[in-house]
Amino acid sequence: MDINQIAANITSNIWLQALLILVAFFFVSKIAVWIAEKIFLKLAKKTKTIVDDLIVEKINKPISFLLFFIGIKLALIPIPFRDEPRLFLNNIIGSFLIIVGIYIIVGVLDIIIDVWGKGFAQKTKSTMDDHVISLLHKSVKVGYFIAILLMVLSVWGVEIGPMLASLGIAGLAVAFALQSTLANIFGGISMILDKNIKVGDVIVIDETTKGKVIDIGLRSTKMKTFDNEFVIVPNSNLADNKLQNIAKPDPSIRVIIPFGVEYGSKIEKVKTIVLKELEKIEGLDLSDEDKEPSVKFLEMGDSALMFKAYFWMKDYKERVKSIDEANTLIYNTLNKHGIGIPFPQMDVHIRRR
Repeated sequence: MDINQIAANITSNIWLQALLILVAFFFVSKIAVWIAEKIFLKLAKKTKTIVDDLIVEKINKPISFLLFFIGIKLALIPIPFRDEPRLFLNNIIGSFLIIVGIYIIVGVLDIIIDVWGKGFAQKTKSTMDDHVISLLHKSVKVGYFIAILLMVLSVWGVEIGPMLASLGIAGLAVAFALQSTLANIFGGISMILDKNIKVGDVIVIDETTKGKVIDIGLRSTKMKTFDNEFVIVPNSNLADNKLQNIAKPDPSIRVIIPFGVEYGSKIEKVKTIVLKELEKIEGLDLSDEDKEPSVKFLEMGDSALMFKAYFWMKDYKERVKSIDEANTLIYNTLNKHGIGIPFPQMDVHIRRR
């Protein structure tokens, strides 16, 4: 049998044509993977950036799947199907092509955001761009599923225009139903953009809720209290209400120690000896004249002369430790110098009739 007869047999046998097309594209897909791994990946590794390396690794296998599905689609052309089965098969293959194609595009975008975005974020002191990059990653994933849904529905003959219009009307109803959730999401975005708080800051929301921020999400912010309790706060509460960030504008913090001494004590002596003890505290912030330790006589109380000791610490995290140290030093030095520390007392006079 010569070549002309073989060609004639192939031309006349539609099933053989379909098989040859399928086999050809199968080998083409395998060759594409081999070229990507052996040639393109080696070339990409010679460049200064890692973006091309990651892109080649990410898309080489999806492209082989894309070529294989294209081969299946072309292999079905010579086969004499009826209209309905052919349309059904074409829709299935078209759906797979859309899914793989969008996966490739989204994968490339995700790598670009991850590499270039993080590279830019490392050059800045602000943490806002880190949160924005995380938000972009989540947005890309949501967009991936939305794009697949709309395009696959279009392949299957579903009219997208009227559906989008109806979704717009339904979206208003959903927006009202999810009003609190949307408020939390926009509250989280506003906090990220305004740079009010960041992970690691110590914040005070009210008298019972204060602690360290461990995560800022789209809907809520997670924090750990000083009692090691895990608290989840809706972002809308943080965005709309009063919030104290102990870490801003700088980590230094003022500490106030109230104490009292008995009547008859020499005020200047009390100030001098207490001030001398305050200067022994480790971690004092002496960067400014206004931050130097001081002792003020504020009130002649019912049972004692009331003083307050003021000093600044470089790091707010040392606040509790410094309060303990200052109270101990003040108590010991007052006892050492014979200055009494009175307790609350009341004199009761009984009148006889």
